Amino acid sequence: MGVSIQAPGVVDNATDKASMMRQSLCNSQLISDNMVSVLGSFDHRLSALETAMRPTQIRTHSIRRAHENIDKTLKAANVILDRFDLSREAETRILKGPRENLEGYLEAIEHLRSNIRFFTDNKSFKSSDGVLNHANSLLSKAISKLENEFKQLLSSYSKPVEPDRLYECLPNSLRPSSGSPEASAKNPSSSRTGPITAENAVYNPPVLIPPRVLPLLHDLAQHMVHAGHTQQCLIIYRDTRSQVLQESLHQLGVEKLSKDDVQKIQWEVLELKIGTWIHFMRIAVKLLFAAERKVCDQMFEGIDSLKDQCFADVTKGSVAMLLSFGDAIAKSKRSPEKLFVLLDMYEIMRELHSEIETLFSGKACKEIREAALGLTRRLAQTAKDTFVDFEEAVEKDATRTAVADGTVHPLTSYVVNYVKFLFDYQSTLKQLFHEFEASNDSNTELASVTMRIMQALQINLEGKSKQYKDPALTNLFLMNNIHYMVRSVRRSEAKDLLGDDWVQRHRRTVQQYANQYKRIAWAKILQSLSIQGLTSSGGDGGNSSGASRALIKDRLKIFNLQFEELHQRQSQWTVPDSELRESLTLSVAEVLLPAYRSFIKRFGVLVENGKNPHKYIRYTAEDLDRMLGEFFEGKT
Repeated sequence: MGVSIQAPGVVDNATDKASMMRQSLCNSQLISDNMVSVLGSFDHRLSALETAMRPTQIRTHSIRRAHENIDKTLKAANVILDRFDLSREAETRILKGPRENLEGYLEAIEHLRSNIRFFTDNKSFKSSDGVLNHANSLLSKAISKLENEFKQLLSSYSKPVEPDRLYECLPNSLRPSSGSPEASAKNPSSSRTGPITAENAVYNPPVLIPPRVLPLLHDLAQHMVHAGHTQQCLIIYRDTRSQVLQESLHQLGVEKLSKDDVQKIQWEVLELKIGTWIHFMRIAVKLLFAAERKVCDQMFEGIDSLKDQCFADVTKGSVAMLLSFGDAIAKSKRSPEKLFVLLDMYEIMRELHSEIETLFSGKACKEIREAALGLTRRLAQTAKDTFVDFEEAVEKDATRTAVADGTVHPLTSYVVNYVKFLFDYQSTLKQLFHEFEASNDSNTELASVTMRIMQALQINLEGKSKQYKDPALTNLFLMNNIHYMVRSVRRSEAKDLLGDDWVQRHRRTVQQYANQYKRIAWAKILQSLSIQGLTSSGGDGGNSSGASRALIKDRLKIFNLQFEELHQRQSQWTVPDSELRESLTLSVAEVLLPAYRSFIKRFGVLVENGKNPHKYIRYTAEDLDRMLGEFFEGKT
């Protein structure tokens, strides 16, 4: 292992450096001690200075606090002074009234309310109570003037709507041609509610109050409600608008009639009134009530407590006036002719149902909705009862109307036309049956009712046919009437409902009556043309051999007498349908003429060779054919 040996000069040098470092450290300590001493002296002096400055600092802080308090007081005073200025300005405007500057008046009321809230929240001011009393008194006067302004403004712009203006709002298809609904009511087709009027028609409700005025009325109403005058606002609106609405309906021609009033009116007049009532219902709901609802919604926007209640109160009297007539009709004595107007009235109530539900929504209008629905149900029930009455009346009809010629009975034409007219109301009847019957097949129900009515008619006709002493005329009468029923059904929508089977069965019935007529009416005269009893048993049957001239003359005399009697009597009978008449005479001719020709050909020679042959052979076959053409013409 090697050992490092340092030179002496190097060691000395290190020693010198260490000695210098110790000397430097000693000097640094001395300097630090001196600095501590100096800093201690400064701290002592600063402490003395702070003690000397403390009173000055306290005074400065107090002055600053005082200034802050003064600023706050001045600001509070300025706020109160501003409030007083606001009150003076508001009072000046309010005392002038709302007429000159309504918007400024409403703004003044709002400022006054703001002041009342301010002084209520700052009752520590000495003058708060006095200011509040004055402000509340002024506010009360302001609201009173506001009520008067609301009433006057609403009244000045609330005028009845003229009838002509309402007619202009109707679709073209529903506008009365002569300027009044009476003209349309005279034409049943114009009062019917088809798809054009019910679904596609466009109604344009009139503007009842100018749009520029509604915002002002809205602001007035809102301030009245804020002031706790909701009831006063409601009363003013109700009294003003309800009177105008009823006057509009009155000018239109709406009457309030009771059940007793209706009973006294002649049917023709009553039918006309019902037609106009249907127009009035459309006009009232689709135009007047719709327009009134719009006014209510705009005027009381944001004031839900008033919107529905005001509309209900305004329209209640008008609705009652309209429905009272419908109720009077529904409760009046039933009669067959009323069925169609009842169905018309039921139709319009069904048509308007959804609009009534929408317009008169809300709890406040519940009574009105229920009244309208109640009328709809009463009309339906009365119509159904009338239907039943009609079926029974047809079967039990005991009228002794003379139909001496065996033609179509007035009852038949009445009932058949009645049934045909019912098919204009198919959709309405189906809806009506659907309300009362558990079955969903309203087509089957309508067909069943129609068949029962036709069957009731047939039963009645069979009874009436027994009035005739001549059984041939009995069968001719039944043939005419059943044929009229069949022909009418075949030419109407009733065929689709009653079906081909019904038509074919009744056509066979017509033929049966025709055959029975021929058998009864012509059997006797055909017997006079029979060869039985005319020829001897040894005759060949091909000529007049064995026939007695006297017997042939007697037979021809009988034939002439019977035919002339038949011609005289049956030319007064009537078969009104030309096709049926021709068919019937042809079927008689097909039997009578060949028999007559054969008889004359075979036995005529016995008469022609004797004296006065024309006395016995009065007619040729052509004469008979011509005279048959005169049968059933109803000639007297």
